[in-house]
Amino acid sequence: MNKQDLINKLEKINNLEVIKNQSLSHYTSFEVGGPSDIFLIPNHITAAQKSFELINQAELPYLILGAGSNLVVSDQGFRGATIYTEQLNKIKVNDTTITAQVGISLADLAEKAAEAGLTGLEFASGIPGSLGGALYMNAGAYGGEMKDVVSEITVINPQGQKETLDRSEINLGYRQSILQEQPYLAVQAKIELDRGVKEKIKSKIEELTNKRWGKQPMEMPSAGSMFKRPENHYASALIDEAGLKGTRVGGAQISTKHAGFVVNLGSATAQDIKQLVQVVQEKIYQEYEVKLETEPRFIGDFK
Repeated sequence: MNKQDLINKLEKINNLEVIKNQSLSHYTSFEVGGPSDIFLIPNHITAAQKSFELINQAELPYLILGAGSNLVVSDQGFRGATIYTEQLNKIKVNDTTITAQVGISLADLAEKAAEAGLTGLEFASGIPGSLGGALYMNAGAYGGEMKDVVSEITVINPQGQKETLDRSEINLGYRQSILQEQPYLAVQAKIELDRGVKEKIKSKIEELTNKRWGKQPMEMPSAGSMFKRPENHYASALIDEAGLKGTRVGGAQISTKHAGFVVNLGSATAQDIKQLVQVVQEKIYQEYEVKLETEPRFIGDFK
């Protein structure tokens, strides 16, 4: 199946918007990135199922995109199909269980939990991403992570069939999950929380949000923490110690507020970000013999 045949078939699917050559810079928190050949916006799980099956039949590379807060997309863009999950954002609260689709933002999810008097998701309130991205990376902050609260996820396999994976099958670990290992499209998660006092939960969310805004460059385009925590070290402390705070390549800079963040000063390209990351990795290895791995994924071709 060639690309045009695939597009023709995709355009016949109900509840699916199909856009050609859509710039991804509008959909990533770094605000960089070229176009995706095919850009799909399903607003129903069935549409996501059918489109995912067709993409796999066509053997076309694909990118699952939520809030785009943990991605750096190449300036050349992505030669494949992007499935943008933002419209898959339904949520249901039943006693202490929340069933939510992957497109909902973590901030909205934490807010819904607080409104229902449920505690356990406060840590997620300031993480700038979607539930889908949080499952993919096992997102965490301030002593909490997704593996503490997720009991099962619903995924679509490459044949377009739904599968339910329980806690033991999701394989959540430090910044890892089954979604990085298997070709699944996650569409929904079940989250188990505890009863709490609404005012206390909201107060905790406010406290963590203020803490985040006080210490991190939340006002600037970035992808959150740029580097995973190396064993026995903190990446930001090493970068600070090496005198790299404020280092620039083009429009990309190591934040002067928090050394663990790379920010877009307004004119950064994806290549600037990639080169700045390489500068940091080389310097840290040279100084401390520590290999820094990036948290965000780099998508597409880089020099």
